[in-house]
Parts: sequence; structure tokens; C-alpha cells
Amino acid sequence: MSNLFNQSREFIDKSFNNEAQMVHFDRTVYWLKILKPDADEVFLIAAISHDIERAFREKKSIGKFENNQIKFTDEDHLRNHQEKGAEIMGDFLKKQGVDQKIIDRVKHLISKHEVGGDENQNILKDADSLSFLENNADIFLNRLDKLGYERVKEKFDWMYNRMTLEKSKEIGLPFYKEIISKLNLKAGKL
Repeated sequence: MSNLFNQSREFIDKSFNNEAQMVHFDRTVYWLKILKPDADEVFLIAAISHDIERAFREKKSIGKFENNQIKFTDEDHLRNHQEKGAEIMGDFLKKQGVDQKIIDRVKHLISKHEVGGDENQNILKDADSLSFLENNADIFLNRLDKLGYERVKEKFDWMYNRMTLEKSKEIGLPFYKEIISKLNLKAGKL
């Protein structure tokens, strides 16, 4: 990896200061390389930093999820998350003296990583979903009492069903089945 990727990863790590989050970001990079073996550094920077907005999110916004005031799939929330994340990462890269064309590409990729858009934005979205299904399900399972079965299942279903590539869905299906089984077991639905 180049120095710019390493600087970006360090910025993400310091911003979150959360090992579990870094696993998600590192595995997003891993899955991106599986889905697009020729992914360049710009793509890898977008993958490692795609959720940077969450490190700067206001506490009151987080509480809206916990209190069922907002859905995980809320369009306004997703748009804000993507656009703000793209801006945060763009500002960071600008401070590093990065060429504007690179900044624009990173921002473009992050700006639709939740809902997809063009082919590359869809690939990043799929890599994010695979990493979520592989690594982040337990976060939601541990909040089952607070969030409720339907909301947690909705999040899991959405993360699997939003994938675009058949390859992604094939890779993700075993992860998805496992987390749904865990969810049903924990909720006493078996």
C-alpha cells in the first residue's frame, strides 16, 4: 500500500478509535479486492474510509436509531451519511495536498456507497455489505432487546438484498444465513 492509503487508514483509525470498526473497514478493503482485483489506490482509500461520517456523527443522531425514531434504511439519513462522509474524506485528502482529481474520485465513490449508483459505487456497496454480514452482525444482535427483532432483521435483510453483483450475493449468502439463524435463536424464533 502507498503512503496515501496508509495516511487515510491512520486517519480513520484515530477518528474511530474502535478496533471492531477497523475490522469492518479492513475487511471492506479485502472484499473490494476480491470483487475487483484491479482496484486502484483511490478505490482502496474509498473502501477504508467509506463510513467516516459515523466517527463525527452527533450523539443525538445515534439515539434516534436506538429509540426507533429513524429506520436504518431512511433515505435522508443514508444520503446525509454518504454525502457528509464524502466531504469529510475530501477535506482530509485536501489537507494532505492530494490532487483534486483523486479527491473527486474518492468522494464520488463514498457518495453512493449505501445505495449504489454506477458500477464502481455498486462494487463498494457490495464490499461494504459483505464486510457487514461477516463482521458487524453481532453489534446488532447485542442490541436486539433495544432495537427489536423486526428492525434487526430488516437491517440484515437490507444489507444482503442491496448487493448488486451475483458474485457478491453468492459470497454473502452463507454469512446472511448464519446471522439470520443467530437472530432467530437469540429471539427465540426457532
